[in-house]
Amino acid sequence: MEKVLVVTGGGRGIGAAVVRQAAAQGWVVVFSYRNRVDAAATLEREVAAAGGQAVAVAADSSREADVGRLFAEAARHGRIAGLVNNAAVIGAPSTVADLSPAELRTLLEINVVGVFLCAAEAVRRMSTARGGAGGVIINIGSVGARLGAPGRRVHYAASKAAVNTMTRGLALEVAREGIRVNCVNPGLTETEMNPPERLASVAAEIPIGRIARPEEVANVVTFLLSDAASYVLGAEFTVSGGR
Repeated sequence: MEKVLVVTGGGRGIGAAVVRQAAAQGWVVVFSYRNRVDAAATLEREVAAAGGQAVAVAADSSREADVGRLFAEAARHGRIAGLVNNAAVIGAPSTVADLSPAELRTLLEINVVGVFLCAAEAVRRMSTARGGAGGVIINIGSVGARLGAPGRRVHYAASKAAVNTMTRGLALEVAREGIRVNCVNPGLTETEMNPPERLASVAAEIPIGRIARPEEVANVVTFLLSDAASYVLGAEFTVSGGR
């Protein structure tokens, strides 16, 4: 039976890089997207042209019904053996004092609630205690969880700190159920989430001297998906160029 990987927010940026690399390594990848239909379709064709398999599903990971539909579609293609919890929003820059409560709730729904909903569905399907065959969950956090993002995005940083804590707790919770859970914390990366002017202004602060490419983050994700990481559990991998 084919091994299936679910990637949330896989239509662009780091998620799309994970889709490409995982498909090249033999995974059947089912990835979600919210609005970018054209980008998702282009990625499907790109993976197919390279000899891989990728299926795009329109789904909002913060909605339970959408998560159920995403995983049901993934199960049609084989045994779900992996989840990359990548979907997130960064939110508009704001101080805490000026932050819109409505925007805060939206951000937390996607960045935190969505991670929990997808992880819960993955555990129900993969846990050996529930009849599954085991698997891997990788959450995408952020170096911002450590830096705090003062004056701009404390709300985003706090949501990613929640992801880090959830990673550790869930990893210990399901360690005896055949599921490995880890987290990758990227630094500033060349994606649509980060406008060019911000990339240029922060690049000088990065010890390695440049911004990360999405593929460099995906390299770590696909390592953690592989059997080479079979003894790695509850860990956080920082991919930030030293920042």
